[in-house]
Order: sequence, then structure tokens, then C-alpha cells
Amino acid sequence: MSDTVTDEIIDVISTFTDEWGIDHEITPASRVVADLEFESIDIIQMIVSIEQRFGRRNMGFDELLMKDGKYVDDLTIQQISVFVKKQLVAA
Repeated sequence: MSDTVTDEIIDVISTFTDEWGIDHEITPASRVVADLEFESIDIIQMIVSIEQRFGRRNMGFDELLMKDGKYVDDLTIQQISVFVKKQLVAA
């Protein structure tokens, strides 16, 4: 399941970067802000797209996006993938 989840997330994110004309290879180590030029609104749209892809609403991404009461600066594809896998197993 792990490779499939990561591949699905990369596919979702590729949709955004392709539309923006960003030519950057997306790997599990890619950072959504620093490497792929996502802004906060893009992250929200990405979350909605991931939830739609996996057929799960309200996955609780706030747990991933906030640490110690502050928003995290950046996330890797791997971090997102691990989070989504945990949410899918918990369902």
C-alpha cells in the first residue's frame, strides 16, 4: 500500500505543477514549498485533491500542518504520504 499511496500523491501534485509549468522531478524527498513552489492556498487545494483521490473527507490534515501551535514551513511528499497512510489505516 505504501508505494501506491506515494504514487497517488505524486500524481495529484503533478497535476498542479504541470499546470504551473514547473519542470521539477517529484520524488518522496521533494518539498512542496521550497521545491515545487506551492503557496498556502495551493496546499489547501492539494489537501482537497488528496482527500478526493482517496475518497476520504476530513482526514485531519491540521495534525500534519501544525506543530506546537504553529504552521509548519514545509512538508515533503514522504511526510504527506506517511500521514495519509496512517489516516487510511485508521479508517
